Amino acid sequence: MSTWILLRGLMREQRHWGRFPQQLAQALPDARIVTPDLPGNGQRHHMRSANAVAQMVEFCRQDLLERGMAPPYRLLALSLGGMVAVEWASRYPQEVERCVLINTSMRPFSRFYERLRWPNYPAILGQLLRGGIERQERLILRLTSRDGATHPDAGLLTRWFAFQREFPVSRPNALRQLWSAARFRAPTARPAVPLLVLAGAGDRLVDHRCSLRLAAAWHTACEVHPDAGHDLPLDDGEWVAAAVARWQNQA
Repeated sequence: MSTWILLRGLMREQRHWGRFPQQLAQALPDARIVTPDLPGNGQRHHMRSANAVAQMVEFCRQDLLERGMAPPYRLLALSLGGMVAVEWASRYPQEVERCVLINTSMRPFSRFYERLRWPNYPAILGQLLRGGIERQERLILRLTSRDGATHPDAGLLTRWFAFQREFPVSRPNALRQLWSAARFRAPTARPAVPLLVLAGAGDRLVDHRCSLRLAAAWHTACEVHPDAGHDLPLDDGEWVAAAVARWQNQA
């Protein structure tokens, strides 16, 4: 049985995967799906977020070992989680069998205004200054889903509000996560593990060409969804699961 570790992005927790773990399990019937929370998020919201991506890697490794889950692992990671996956595969290639990166962006392959689209700066800075759970979650949905405020799941925002009220991400922890992502620099040479890059052409948060550039630099497989947004598993989880299964079966 293979063990797939799902890693989320900034200020997100395991429940934000929604139905995707079940969709992936259906596509990969022999897989065990694990959705850990990074320090500062979800069930780990009381912890201080790491100041560096490498520290997130060490936390995940220790967390899995404490659960009795030994490597090797297969990593599927979104956004900031993609940086964690790349660092993990670079530092400990013997622990990572394969890796899927979704809508991630990294130095030196992308410019800062591509990694976070510049038209979003005012809204994000305004949120950091004003705060407010409902305003924050509405902004995140608008930036990360192709459907935004018209998302077909009418209860989605209500659940997201509840997640943040139960396990709030503090402003200092949000800033530490942003700082970690901003500082991260990927290796110029690809990690020595099989890699698949997935991107949504409708990404409003990050320029999807960041993923294309990364895949080209590392000469790795890449697929682009024609209109999904930054949270590709939210917008079309079945497409992601099918792409992963197809790629795994081809290898």
